[in-house]
Amino acid sequence: MAKHQDLTDGQRAYEARRAAKAGMTLEKWLAEKEKRAKAEAAEAAKEAEEAAKAAQPAKKGWLGRLLDKAHQPLK
Repeated sequence: MAKHQDLTDGQRAYEARRAAKAGMTLEKWLAEKEKRAKAEAAEAAKEAEEAAKAAQPAKKGWLGRLLDKAHQPLK
């Protein structure tokens, strides 16, 4: 999220209305919003890492390696 100095007048008014609805000041609201965005990004990165780890194929066992060797042509 952009710093509150970078907000346009319309964005500032919108965020001020949301802050008032939540019972917070604009600065507190923007700080909370930024904190929430960082937490969500960290959670998404963690989930992506877990998905990548789960996508790796499992190592073949003894029988699987033996069958692979049996299907190869003789040298």
